[in-house]
Amino acid sequence: MKLTVKETVVFGMLGAVMYISKMIMEVAPNVHLLGVFTIAYTLVYRKKALYPIYIYVLINGIFSGFAAWWIPYLYLWTVLWGAVMLIPKKIPKKLKPIIYMAVNACHGFLFGTLYAPAQAILYGLSFDATIAWILAGLPWDLVHGISNFFCGMLIVPIAGVLSKLERY
Repeated sequence: MKLTVKETVVFGMLGAVMYISKMIMEVAPNVHLLGVFTIAYTLVYRKKALYPIYIYVLINGIFSGFAAWWIPYLYLWTVLWGAVMLIPKKIPKKLKPIIYMAVNACHGFLFGTLYAPAQAILYGLSFDATIAWILAGLPWDLVHGISNFFCGMLIVPIAGVLSKLERY
C-alpha cells in the first residue's frame, strides 16, 4: 500500500478532521462522527482508509495521552473498518444509507463490549467483573448506538464528496 505525496497529505488532513470533529462534539458524551468518517473513508479508500483512521488514533494519543483508555483504540476502529470492508460494493443505491447507518449503530451499541477485553487484560478483571463492566456501560452504549445511527445519515454524502475530490 504505497502512498503518493497527495495521499499522504490528504490522509493526514482526514485524520485531523476526525480528531477535530471529536473535540468539537465532546460536549455531548458518546455522540460523535468518528464512525461516520471511518465508514466514509473505508468506502472511498478501502484498505488505505487505515491511514487516516490511525492518524486519528495517533493524534488522539498525542493530545489526550497514551494511557490505558487509549489502547483499545488500536483495534476498535479496525473492527468497524473490517465490517465495512465486508459489505458488498454492489448493493442497491436506496439500501446503502440504511446499511451504513445500521453498521455504524451496531458499532456504537457494541463499543463497550469491544472495549472490554482490553480493560480485562489491563486491569486483571475476571470474566464476571468484565461482564459487570459491560453491563454498567450499557446506558452509554445505547446513547452511542442511537447517535451513531442518526449521525450515519452523513456517511453517503461525505463518501460522495470524497469520491468526487479523488478524481482531481
